[in-house]
Amino acid sequence: MTRSVRRTRRMLKVTGAGAAALLALSACSSSDSDSAGSDSSASASASDKLSGEVTVFAAASLKESFTTLGKEFEKEHPGTKVTFSFGGSDALAASITGGAPADVFASASPKTMKIVTDAGDATGTPATFVRNQLEIATLPGNPDKIASLKDLTKSDLKVVLCDKTVPCGAAAQKAVDASKLKLTPVSYEEDVKSALNKVVLKEADAAVVYKTDVKAAGDKVEGVEFPESADAINDYPITVLKESQNTAAAKAFIALVQSPEGQKVLSEAGFLQP
Repeated sequence: MTRSVRRTRRMLKVTGAGAAALLALSACSSSDSDSAGSDSSASASASDKLSGEVTVFAAASLKESFTTLGKEFEKEHPGTKVTFSFGGSDALAASITGGAPADVFASASPKTMKIVTDAGDATGTPATFVRNQLEIATLPGNPDKIASLKDLTKSDLKVVLCDKTVPCGAAAQKAVDASKLKLTPVSYEEDVKSALNKVVLKEADAAVVYKTDVKAAGDKVEGVEFPESADAINDYPITVLKESQNTAAAKAFIALVQSPEGQKVLSEAGFLQP
């Protein structure tokens, strides 16, 4: 065999080996790429797939709108269940710091939220998602002709307020102080729904509650606006709790609350934009 032929064969072997190596490398790279893409897709799919229960502690005034959003959340995420505990924000905050299991806390004031954050029971910084303003709830048709906060000082009227430790009560007190009036209620109630219910049951002539609660009560009460309420508007903060057992779903629920869809539900309930 001539030297020229041997050289040509040797070059073909090298070229063939290199091509094979390149093919193998390309196949490996393609496989890795497909694998990475597959892993990425699987990861994205896994993160989108929510399941399990989400326990939300929320201010009583959020009952109607949050119940609606809870149903919407379960519809959007089959396999999830939203469980609510509504009540006075101060009582809910005390339950959370006392170890009650919950994933989300939505408070009716920064002050009651601070109870939870100061105890180290919140994750991240709470975000204000809505605001709320006070209104006077009277009996249907407003038979006592209540037209102002001052009218509630009449001795023959049975007026109910929220307890001063509850956000609606603290806001009412702030409005009363701003007007320099002296208002003596027949009772202080544990949350805004309890205060409103006194009027619904005709056990009181009027109550200072939130506009959202007057609206939710429909024709069972009549609402009377008063200018001093502008000095006592409450911000509503929301946060994921540190001991949450379903953080992904908790974050997703808060995202729904803050979304245009969630804000629409809250606005229709009478809440103000943050």
